[in-house]
Amino acid sequence: MSDQEKTKRRDFLFTASYALGAVGVGAAVWPLIDQMNPDSSVKALASTEVDISTIEPGKSITVLWRGKPVFIKRRTKDEIAEAKAVKLEDLIHPEKDEDRAKNSEWLVMIGVCTHLGCVPLGDKGEYNGWFCPCHGSHYDTSGRIRKGPAPTNLEIPKYEFVNSNTIKIG
Repeated sequence: MSDQEKTKRRDFLFTASYALGAVGVGAAVWPLIDQMNPDSSVKALASTEVDISTIEPGKSITVLWRGKPVFIKRRTKDEIAEAKAVKLEDLIHPEKDEDRAKNSEWLVMIGVCTHLGCVPLGDKGEYNGWFCPCHGSHYDTSGRIRKGPAPTNLEIPKYEFVNSNTIKIG
């Protein structure tokens, strides 16, 4: 064999050895990485579908998602108009109603007060929205903080309309 053939063979053996070693390391490490993924019970909580067909205008329901209450309110035309009429400069945490509700008739929010994590009461308070009796935070018909110690508006989770009767949260 010539020196050139020996070099080509040696290079091939080195490359094949490194490739086989990399595959072996990957096969050994994969179970360690894969075990860090959440289990199926956690994945099941990642999203939930809610039937909204029975909710009348002006009414709301509360569902649990990831252990937190989620308020789903079907707003009346008056509530929508009231929310849209608010001037942004009057708000502690300015957000347009259009940015908070994908469909103006439906408002979907995480029902946890942004002050200390209490659950506000619906259809209460000075702004006909939600009221947290623990420390006196008042939210309007769009879930925006209007008065009290809460620093921000009620959070809007990721959601989408699956069809006209179903909302998927998460």
